[in-house]
Amino acid sequence: MSIKILKDKCKGCMVCVEACPFGVIKIEEKLAIVDLNQCNLCGACKEVCKFDAVVIDKTKIVKNIRDLSVYRGVWVFGEQKKGEIQSVVYELLGKGRELADKLGVELSCVLLGHNIEGKTKDLIAKGADLVYLVDDPALVNFSDEPYTKVLIKLIEKYKPEIVLCGATSIGRSLISRVAVKIYTGLTADCTELNIDKEKRLLLQTRPAFGGNIMATIISPNYRPQMATVRHKVMKQLASDEARSGKVIKESYEEDVLKSRTKLLDIVEEVSSTINIAEADIIVSGGRGLRDPKNFVLVEELAKVLNGAVGASRAAVDAGWMPYSHQVGQTGKTVCPKIYIACGISGQIQHLVGMQSSDTIIAINKDPSAPIFSLATYGIVGDVFEVLPLLTKKFKEVLAK
Repeated sequence: MSIKILKDKCKGCMVCVEACPFGVIKIEEKLAIVDLNQCNLCGACKEVCKFDAVVIDKTKIVKNIRDLSVYRGVWVFGEQKKGEIQSVVYELLGKGRELADKLGVELSCVLLGHNIEGKTKDLIAKGADLVYLVDDPALVNFSDEPYTKVLIKLIEKYKPEIVLCGATSIGRSLISRVAVKIYTGLTADCTELNIDKEKRLLLQTRPAFGGNIMATIISPNYRPQMATVRHKVMKQLASDEARSGKVIKESYEEDVLKSRTKLLDIVEEVSSTINIAEADIIVSGGRGLRDPKNFVLVEELAKVLNGAVGASRAAVDAGWMPYSHQVGQTGKTVCPKIYIACGISGQIQHLVGMQSSDTIIAINKDPSAPIFSLATYGIVGDVFEVLPLLTKKFKEVLAK
């Protein structure tokens, strides 16, 4: 698809410049000039042009299918904040190591930032064979444009067959831009990844149709195969400080690193509660609690266990708990050592978000509730009777 300004019709009137929502049009010598690298062909300029000087050809050009044989290797995007590698990266390296071994290729991690070379050792210890490092002051904090352009440059040069990224706010913003620019597929929020060895395909499994089914998606004709994975879905490998690996440093000119946006400030979220995504123990409540005031029973048990308070989507939608406490497909994915589900029936939307927990304890008065099929231990009983007894008993045991 393309856009063209007709020189014999354009009057340089500036109307299209003012109408462009992305600021990619400028006037030079009384002629509108469009930055083709930034234009997304929204058509706003064409709609306001009174001289019919803007022509947009939306005929879709099907690009030639690529030579897939030149693409080799599994990559993980090494998300970092303030120089600290995010835990989802180590989780992806754990899964990436498994995928790379099945394909018989190297596992690499892409690390962008500033003064972060020391972190490459941690990535290698967690399973990476190679680390592609781009260290520049312009990359100290995440910014869509430079991060996207740098990652595209690396992919075009080294041609990985698989690229994995955390389904975080940064990851989702970055990797979708990259996939569009390099014309390849992307599967979001995967809960399982595997390999078809014969066809060298990444099998990307994720919930679909509101979590009612699990769909496995493939990208047979384009490379790299790209997927995002939620935090706490995959398991980290134990650090092996004896592992050796290679660091490949790359640098880029200012035009690649420049951004049209400027970071003014970072405001940290202040919370008095434990972040459920990082908690070792989570006590969650659902619709079975009947009333928001009854969440005090869940909170009391969580406090005794020094754990976090979670909630099902039904409880959050009812306004009983804030969204930040929601566990599930549309909430947070968690992987605590102990997950206690109180009055939660266990629909697949919720199970997707907590099924990786080490130990699952379910409390529900319905013996046929789906949650029991996943539970390590099940308590069939009235949650209003069971919770106070558990809280009392844990207080006694922990006091000793």
